[in-house]
Amino acid sequence: MIRKLKKEILISIRNRKINVFFLFLLLAFIILIFTKLSNEFTNTITFDINKINVPQENVVLNDSNAKLKVTLKTHGFKWLGYYLSKPKINIDFSKDVIKTKSTFIWDKSKAYLYSDEQFGNKVELLNISPDTLVFKYDVNLVKKVPILLNTDVAFVSGFDVTGNYKLNPDSIVVVGPEIIASKVKSVQTEKLTLDDVKSNISSMVKLKLPKNNKDLKFSTNEIQVSATVEKYTEGTLKIPVSVINVPADMTLNYFPKEVIVAYYTSLKDFKAIKAEDFVVECDFSAIENQQAYLTPKLTKISKLVKSAKVNQQRIEFIILE
Repeated sequence: MIRKLKKEILISIRNRKINVFFLFLLLAFIILIFTKLSNEFTNTITFDINKINVPQENVVLNDSNAKLKVTLKTHGFKWLGYYLSKPKINIDFSKDVIKTKSTFIWDKSKAYLYSDEQFGNKVELLNISPDTLVFKYDVNLVKKVPILLNTDVAFVSGFDVTGNYKLNPDSIVVVGPEIIASKVKSVQTEKLTLDDVKSNISSMVKLKLPKNNKDLKFSTNEIQVSATVEKYTEGTLKIPVSVINVPADMTLNYFPKEVIVAYYTSLKDFKAIKAEDFVVECDFSAIENQQAYLTPKLTKISKLVKSAKVNQQRIEFIILE
């Protein structure tokens, strides 16, 4: 028993020594790495191009292969960052390029001018290849198209929307090559789906932008939709019927002389609606095939009502000798 215990103690001591050895080895390795990364190195690395502030009226063509080989001198930590994420150089088309009739031309002198801004003050820029980059461009079409709202809104009984839905913005600016942008006539929204609505609406709605069309740019990808929702009620009024386009040599009698008009309006406007706000007419010239009745139609409707209809569809008439 004592021998077994002694053996286990010796094994434990040996394992502890091994663990301490590996710990010191790891620390030595980390110190070595930090020492190396603290040193300065000179190397050449490929930078992608990040175009910024390209004029809205222009589209840059066939520039996917535009890259720069940049020779830098800096410490290892900075190089580690370059290798972990693909580095990019910003080319500002508002100040870094010269515009010709069909191309934008960038010269590497601009990179030297803004080297601290591009690479940082602890990086020494030694060389850039090639000396110039040429970007071909085409003229963009800039057009404004309407936004069409797509809704599926269910109101609580007795409630409805007053007026029209308000879209902010109500149109969208499309920018792109004319051959593509000219085909965009309007943009629809995703469906706005609401249930049991009884208060004012205010929602952000995404737009259905054309898919697989990277050459087009849009001023926004969502809009705000708002609407006023109020309590609604129905009402009825007796409205006189008049007959128009009766021949001058004809005497006409018709019945009834008044009809019931049913309308749908907000509760707050209900008392303001008068019979004078509606006009019901029958057009005698619209009679076909010896038709024995006239058809009443609303030719004037109060601006305060959402909808209105004539309850009676026929007006009987006789021609007097």
